[in-house]
Amino acid sequence: MARIHWLGAGLSSVPGIRRLIQEGRTITLWNRTVAKAERAVNGLEGDFDVKAFSLDALAEAVQGGDVVVSMLPATMHIAVAELCLDKGVNFVSSSYISPEMSALGDKAKAANLVFVNEVGLDPGLDHLLAHLLMADYKGSAAFDASNSHDFRSYCGGFPAIANDFRYKFSWSPLGVLKALKSPAQSILGGDVVQTQKPWDAIADFEVTFPSGSETFQSYPNRDSLPFLDDYGFDKDWNMNTFVRGTLRLNGWSDAWADIFNFVENEIAGPDGEEKLTELSEELWNNHSYDEGEPDRVVLVVDMKASKDGRAVWHKSYALDARGNDDASAMARLVSIPVSLAIEAVLDGKMEAGVQAAPSNPAIIENWFAELSKYGDDFHLTDNLV
Repeated sequence: MARIHWLGAGLSSVPGIRRLIQEGRTITLWNRTVAKAERAVNGLEGDFDVKAFSLDALAEAVQGGDVVVSMLPATMHIAVAELCLDKGVNFVSSSYISPEMSALGDKAKAANLVFVNEVGLDPGLDHLLAHLLMADYKGSAAFDASNSHDFRSYCGGFPAIANDFRYKFSWSPLGVLKALKSPAQSILGGDVVQTQKPWDAIADFEVTFPSGSETFQSYPNRDSLPFLDDYGFDKDWNMNTFVRGTLRLNGWSDAWADIFNFVENEIAGPDGEEKLTELSEELWNNHSYDEGEPDRVVLVVDMKASKDGRAVWHKSYALDARGNDDASAMARLVSIPVSLAIEAVLDGKMEAGVQAAPSNPAIIENWFAELSKYGDDFHLTDNLV
């Protein structure tokens, strides 16, 4: 029987690991600290074991047909993927497809190996929702490439009970601080717009839930443009808006004004990294989650088509998830989709080669049905009804 080799037992891995074991899958959990991995599977029975991770040990253990799941830092994914190519095993990761990963596509396809990436929350579930909306729109009477199209995909995690800081940290804030310095690219008002700092592009965004509407703050994240092709927006489409970005609680920009100022003005020079690290430690001490404190994840994907200034098609999916005693919402929504991708690979439902989250509606609906067992339901709103 093919074995799953799950690398990394951090908080964002645990729910998916436990689900696979409970589903009767054969799994080896690899982690540098064995005791941490053992805590992740505490109380479970099944066909699993725990081992101390190293690339050499992994290379000795894998066999053809196995699946290696890298939940390690993104800088390690290529080394793991190359090991998979060498050993003839499949690969799964929740991370974005890097140019180096994409370059392995022809070799993976030639070896009939499946290398799946971008199957967590964001990227991951956002892709699934985008594919469903696109299939719906293209199959509708309103479809016309000359329509003016507005596509927005936003995701954010924050405390379930809002605080004055409008945010809390699940792990080191350093990554969040560095992301504030990362440029983004999107289509806004029909033009390609480059944003150097998130606080220059913050906008209100209203989300409709079954319980009512709520206004959040949003801003573009990373480079949205490559996903035009991934989602099926052809080059002849009239695009007014195309943005993938981050969602924050309303009032976040005011609560973080001093941090924005610090990142923009205080970390230049040779001691900039040290200053950023000191700020990270301060934020961790003051704004990390308390033991058992629930988090909240909101994901929304919205698409509108307009003709002559009037909307002719407008639908959106929204997810509003909460953490519970078993796991945080963030951990659940990252690792459960990863576990579903692993099963899709083992069950022969994914094609060979390097790829992102599936676009097949049958696979997507199956994943949603599984996620609904955890209380995570995606609500579709027809904004013209």
